[in-house]
Amino acid sequence: MNKKYESVLIYHNRTKHRLERYSNGPESMDWEDQPNQFRRFSGCEIVKLPKPGIELEPLFADMDYSVIPAKPLNSVNVALLLELAFGLSAWKQFGSNRWPLRCNPSSGNLHPTEVYLFSIGNDFIQSGVYHYISHDHSLERRSLFSGDVQDAGLLIGLSSIYWREAWKYGERAYRYCQHDIGHALGALRYAAATLGWSVELYAEWSDDDINQLLGLDRDDFIILEHESPDIICRIHTQTGNKPLSAKTLLEAAQSGTWFGKADRLSANHRYKWPIINEVSNAASKPKTIEPVYLAAIQQYAIKSSCIKLATQIIRQRRSAQQFDGNASLLPSTDFYRMLAAVLPTTAVFDLWRWPPQIHLFIFVHRIEGLTPGIYALPRSPDVLETLQSATLVEFDWLKVSDAIPLYHLHAGDYRQVAKTLSCHQSIASDSAFSLGMIAEFSENIDITPWLYRRLFWECGLIGQVLYLEAEALGVRGTGIGCYFDDSVHELLGIKDDKLQSLYHFTVGKPLEDHRLETLPGYAHLGSYDIV
Repeated sequence: MNKKYESVLIYHNRTKHRLERYSNGPESMDWEDQPNQFRRFSGCEIVKLPKPGIELEPLFADMDYSVIPAKPLNSVNVALLLELAFGLSAWKQFGSNRWPLRCNPSSGNLHPTEVYLFSIGNDFIQSGVYHYISHDHSLERRSLFSGDVQDAGLLIGLSSIYWREAWKYGERAYRYCQHDIGHALGALRYAAATLGWSVELYAEWSDDDINQLLGLDRDDFIILEHESPDIICRIHTQTGNKPLSAKTLLEAAQSGTWFGKADRLSANHRYKWPIINEVSNAASKPKTIEPVYLAAIQQYAIKSSCIKLATQIIRQRRSAQQFDGNASLLPSTDFYRMLAAVLPTTAVFDLWRWPPQIHLFIFVHRIEGLTPGIYALPRSPDVLETLQSATLVEFDWLKVSDAIPLYHLHAGDYRQVAKTLSCHQSIASDSAFSLGMIAEFSENIDITPWLYRRLFWECGLIGQVLYLEAEALGVRGTGIGCYFDDSVHELLGIKDDKLQSLYHFTVGKPLEDHRLETLPGYAHLGSYDIV
């Protein structure tokens, strides 16, 4: 057995929640030492961005197509890209307690994902590496490049601070950080689309390359709060953008002048989880040769009927805390639209460079015209037979829609089962439907262990689509990271590591807590006028 694969598999099995016990986590919550949600670097020049809150013309329904005219590449539009992808969407307040929400969702609202802008040869900002502070909607100049760099390009780099999630979730935190990268990629893709721009993943790059490019390999971080590299994204602002040379980018970063030290996020680090570093090392990515980038064929079996602005939908995205278990049935056309949107041939997946490896098993509770029970949505026709042979023989696999590959497996009231499987959370049973994202697992990671991360990224990307599609239909979604892994497998009949459940999600009519006050995302910045 490949040693790195063995380490990844040990981590995965060790961090499964089980009915008899949960994965290892803190024995108590040290609320006084909760990590700061906003990383800052002391000693960096601050670059203030143009005001947030601008609305754009495209409707959410226009996100189905690539006909949105491209906005010019300038500071106003780059600021809007960062805000819509990673900025604050609102503040919630209850009594004296106040906390921010962001456009990109995160497990426990802890936000381990850090965002960097890499600009080279653009006239609206000096060439260099910049760290985005969502709280202030500003950039910290981490690096300034020397010399005349001709290649004009705009990159977004993503990294993860595992400590932010581990503080609350212990060993399972590594999984959640990978989910959040997938959500962030989805958020970036939607934000870019509102501007008529597109996103390309620089998937060939190694973690070492990303470390050098973003300055993560520098002695500027507290060891327990270090940032781990994840992905570099090229932002295409017009057709015909010329390729960027990896050599040129790395040489620019290495020859630049670097500034700043990361401020401390927590004082004590009471609990430590060495297995997270072990799996991070085992799943580190080398330089690879990836498939030629091919944009998805934009085919939507069911068109979006949403007449709201895309920017409005993006900013109003929330995670539902509870659902109305007595709500009216969700129309089947809405249900089918949400499922159609997560198929790999749709526009959102034009950044995803690999065949689909994640498939949905769905608990239907309250869908108009559909019998309650278990359903499946294979996201690739090639995997149908594999899923059938790997699950219970009692499943009938009857196709129920001509528009999408949705199959009925078994009829019954699975509300209590769904609740139990999702760590006894009623959000999985009071919703219109909940689902598990099942990965083609062992055959992916046994030879290429770093794909463990990519499987979770794909789950997060699917989750981001479901979040925004739910908002567009007037309901709400919630990602669920807490579930009993092997109990899910047992219910479906999965007996080995060929398939594994990596994420749950649920959609329904939310119950609003009217005790909470909602404030605009950037109302705390008095110099800004919120549009």
